[in-house]
Amino acid sequence: MSGHRAGQESAPLRIGVLGCADIALRRMLPAFAASPHTVLAAIASRTAGRARAATEAFGGAPVEGYETLLERPDVDAVYIPLPVALHAPWTARALRAGKHVLAEKPLTEHPVATARLLDLARERGLVLAENYLFPHHRAYTAVRQLVASGAIGVPRALHASFTIPPRPADDIRYRADLAGGALLDVGVYPLRLASLLLGPGLGVRGAVLRHDPVRGVDLGGAALLGGPDDGVSAQLVFGMEHPYTADWRLIGSEGALFLDRAYTPPRDHRPVLRIERAGGVEERVLPAYDQVAAAVAAFAGAVLRATGRGARPRTDPAHAADILRQAELVEAVRRAARVTPS
Repeated sequence: MSGHRAGQESAPLRIGVLGCADIALRRMLPAFAASPHTVLAAIASRTAGRARAATEAFGGAPVEGYETLLERPDVDAVYIPLPVALHAPWTARALRAGKHVLAEKPLTEHPVATARLLDLARERGLVLAENYLFPHHRAYTAVRQLVASGAIGVPRALHASFTIPPRPADDIRYRADLAGGALLDVGVYPLRLASLLLGPGLGVRGAVLRHDPVRGVDLGGAALLGGPDDGVSAQLVFGMEHPYTADWRLIGSEGALFLDRAYTPPRDHRPVLRIERAGGVEERVLPAYDQVAAAVAAFAGAVLRATGRGARPRTDPAHAADILRQAELVEAVRRAARVTPS
């Protein structure tokens, strides 16, 4: 096992990247390169040219082939931005190679596969994290504080959407063999949001998926979630054949909260949190915050905490529970859904 360098707990985490996907090039590689907590050790691609171009822009050694990168002793952890269908096999290989793993969301297609990876990480004494970025934004700290203070009374219902316009015809989101489709690409965001704002006890009460029979993927859908006693509910809409929407409204017994650009705001964006109560509407302009840098720092910190002071490394149990719960919610939506042709 390579692990983090013994006796150098303050040294930056050495990151290897498996693949040059769009999200890696646009968001994660710049964040890894800029962070004081990480250093890009190597970037792998199936072709030497793509790996070389990425390292020229962000640093690290170019590597042809993912397996070759996993063999490198100068890599402590790997980031996996591959298509969803490839997450499970490459995450397992990385863990078996002794690397901590930050994988793009969702970690896998199914909860059984997710549970196996979490078990493997625990057995190997490694950190495994799922890369949802928006929970790291400080806007959600402000939201949780407002809810806890009773600013809107008791939370009753969440209405959330994440929809995007159609993608180019050759986009991997339309490939069934790579686990494409709206649910796994954009639907996972409002599902994760619902657990974040309403707690872990949500179950699926109903769902619909619009299926493209030619491509074999879902292009959009909706889900209704409820709490254990149905005291709270969440109505979620998602899709890849819509205008862009990324907002939510949390309704309580005494008011409501509203947030737009809720999942992927740029780092210079100042969120506007609207608080609606009987006495009027208040808009709070929150500070801009780089949620990508925060996610990178959180992952590096998790590894450093796990390997410091002689402790046995492990995935934080609360994060592991969140990962598995999210996988179970996604599967429950899939099983409950009434599938209609798109």
